[in-house]
Amino acid sequence: MALSAGTKLGPYEIRAPLGKGGMGEVYRARDSRLGRDVAVKVLPDHLASDAEALKRFQREARAVAALSHPNILALYDVGSEQGISYVVTELLEGENLRARLAQGSVSRPKAIEVALALAEGLSAAHCRGVTHRDLKPENIFLTADGVVKILDFGLARYTPVSCSQAADAPTTTETGSVIGTVGYMSPEQIRGEPVDARSDIFALGCVLYELFSGRRAFVRHSSGDTWPRR
Repeated sequence: MALSAGTKLGPYEIRAPLGKGGMGEVYRARDSRLGRDVAVKVLPDHLASDAEALKRFQREARAVAALSHPNILALYDVGSEQGISYVVTELLEGENLRARLAQGSVSRPKAIEVALALAEGLSAAHCRGVTHRDLKPENIFLTADGVVKILDFGLARYTPVSCSQAADAPTTTETGSVIGTVGYMSPEQIRGEPVDARSDIFALGCVLYELFSGRRAFVRHSSGDTWPRR
């Protein structure tokens, strides 16, 4: 549902829409308690109306909130108001990597800078048992002051592990379900099998190929053609 300016979700007052995606609509809002602007994502009905799915999302949101890394979007709060479930994050100014790539090639020094930042952000997430599962240019943000941020952990999965165990600890994705974006998903993710940090590393490789070459690693005339055969 679209929210109008002035709508209040707990202490957050909606100011203007920022965009929408598969995991809901995003708005600029004002936090009345701290006097700062934030981003509020309203969760889609299929998630907000499923008690078990919402409980799982909130649990995994708490894991993401604990990451506290400069290359990961900071998650401030989760809540529900009048049947509307929402997530509150820091508000960023700039553009996502997809928009930047559409403008032309990225210089090699800048590409290396982005690559290192992404690797550091993912490493921090994996050490805390968080697998992103949907890394792609749309979920990578370049802020106006030059910081690289990994966005949208809405599809993330959390498995409490130590850093040394992270690469071998599969998430609990139900076998047969496919979640992610065609062209960036690892083979096991496409097959609907349990995934772990290595699936994110595969997606990172796809992103870096595109970042340095200016073209996607896996793309054909349609998603059906791009989708590898099982």
